[in-house]
Amino acid sequence: MKMSEHGQQLLMQWEGFKPKVYKDSAGLDTIGVGHLLTPQERSSGAIDIGGASVAYASGLSQQQVCDLLAQDLTRYETAVQDKVGNGLEQNQFDALVSFCFNVGIGAFGNSTVLKCINAGSLADVPDELRRWTTAGGKVVQGLANRRENEVKLWMGVL
Repeated sequence: MKMSEHGQQLLMQWEGFKPKVYKDSAGLDTIGVGHLLTPQERSSGAIDIGGASVAYASGLSQQQVCDLLAQDLTRYETAVQDKVGNGLEQNQFDALVSFCFNVGIGAFGNSTVLKCINAGSLADVPDELRRWTTAGGKVVQGLANRRENEVKLWMGVL
């Protein structure tokens, strides 16, 4: 399963679409649609996009940002597919990929969100998603808003 076009549009809205390096809410160097720069990317000044080394100091093109997002999404789509034992509807899959993209694969894998899903307690997922609203130990309103939108997506009303 792949994230739908609708899910990708929502993810771009929630993450932002920034062709130049910026600090995310946790103060980490980020570019494009929520791509955290790795130590190697920071030191080299380049990102591998589709097998090509792309310098990012002057920013990325719109196409490069989209290609980088597609490349990044593959990891999160695979993580959700590998870790979720029950079948999901497209909107539920999209919500989980967005959540995983935001919190990371490790955090997703250890989350009560995933435990609820795999236990068949799908009705508990919205409340579990709502617990993930902090960055750097502080509640971030943008994350609270994002979680509410992910809940709406999970429930098929967004």
